[in-house]
Amino acid sequence: MKSRWPERLWIVRHGESAGNVARDTAHSAGLSRIDIAARDVDVPLSPQGERQSLALGRWFAALPDDERAQIVLTSPYQRARRTAALVAERGGLARDAQPAVVDERLREREFGILDRLTAAGIREFHPEQAELRRAIGKFYHRPPGGESWCDVILRLRSALDTVSLHYPQKRVLIVGHQVVVLCLRYLLEGLDEAALMAIDAKGDVVNCGVTEYRFNPAIAPDGALELVSYNFTAPLEEAGAAVTTAPDAAVAAR
Repeated sequence: MKSRWPERLWIVRHGESAGNVARDTAHSAGLSRIDIAARDVDVPLSPQGERQSLALGRWFAALPDDERAQIVLTSPYQRARRTAALVAERGGLARDAQPAVVDERLREREFGILDRLTAAGIREFHPEQAELRRAIGKFYHRPPGGESWCDVILRLRSALDTVSLHYPQKRVLIVGHQVVVLCLRYLLEGLDEAALMAIDAKGDVVNCGVTEYRFNPAIAPDGALELVSYNFTAPLEEAGAAVTTAPDAAVAAR
């Protein structure tokens, strides 16, 4: 059967960023704002994030060449692009791999007026938004100037259409962000709001954790992608890199 889907699809959250570290510092100190000067798009990997990305690259490199990614799609944010670059640098891609493609639809969720605020900061500066989020739920809440989870899902639905159109039967690696990983699960597995929020409630997506799908011709009339692993951390653990899960600076109250 000729599939419109990739043969394999890996979805990876970027390595730990300087924003993750700043968010942890603000949260531990009970601060209202996260102290980081760079635009969210320009926030780099932390030294730990660099090590995690290299560990991930070594893990992919240990696979046979005909099992490694041929296509890399990445968020335009620096931390994601750097993660993808380090995977390639460590030989983690197939010999016939194409240059990484930056896709703006894979960017981080935008938080508008809540950007760089901790949960305490949102309650302090925008109590009406805290109440609105509580009333309608995080899935549908759209802060002024920002996005809801549904908004992210809408652009990711388009991104998946591009994947199926241009990369059928290929091996594809997507490097993005925590909410991107979760919302792609929503789309690929046909989840509903409750199921997605239950996955989210169990814990954060690990930096450089691997979510993998493989095409299975038996699970739908035309076949479909089937979940093989979620938040797989062995690539980090085998290399002795720390496993980190903190939300990014912009999503401290996601």
